[in-house]
Amino acid sequence: MNFLSHFYFDRHTTDCYHVLGIVLPDLLKNADKNIILHPEKIKFTEGPEQAIQQGWLKHLEVDRHFHNSDFFKTNSHQLKLSLLPAIAGSPVKPFFLGHIALELLLDNLLLTTHMVKAQDFYTHLNDCSLEVIHSFLSRSGMADPNIFLRFFENFKRNEYLHSYAETDKVTYALKRVCMRIWSNPFNEENEVGMNAAINNYRQKLQNSFMAVFDDIEALLPE
Repeated sequence: MNFLSHFYFDRHTTDCYHVLGIVLPDLLKNADKNIILHPEKIKFTEGPEQAIQQGWLKHLEVDRHFHNSDFFKTNSHQLKLSLLPAIAGSPVKPFFLGHIALELLLDNLLLTTHMVKAQDFYTHLNDCSLEVIHSFLSRSGMADPNIFLRFFENFKRNEYLHSYAETDKVTYALKRVCMRIWSNPFNEENEVGMNAAINNYRQKLQNSFMAVFDDIEALLPE
């Protein structure tokens, strides 16, 4: 799941550090795909660092339920098939594209149906102390936490998740993700076709997408 989909499960929390934790695994991958940390193996016993760790654990649990769900398996496959004609000649792996496109569409649908507010998410991140984050990453084994902190400050400043409410920006975000792996993933014709396929699939999902959130929420401890 993507940022706002993870935030959905804790949208009512007042703990900014827990919110940071539930998206930190993905933020770290965006900052540098070579960063690999396992803070779940560290003993944080109290305070905001423990809240970040609890959020991190929640992220892992939600992702596990999501990727094992029939919703994910069915819709990522169907979305892959819908996108296949649009990406003729592209080096991008179709399964990867279907997977990421589905996660981005869920964020779009949460925003456009007002189930979450992107500004609430950013407010939580802005309330987190950089010193606390630096300490958490250092204790988790990151040699230079400032690599992440520079990315994090830019991420907060740009607030690009607001743009996910526009469906054509979902295609743009999908392209940006693919560019981390392939230097020229799509040509202009690919992008036009992808945008049409994503718009069509969004219409298919809009009345049923909340089922996966309800199913996962029922599996989470209270």
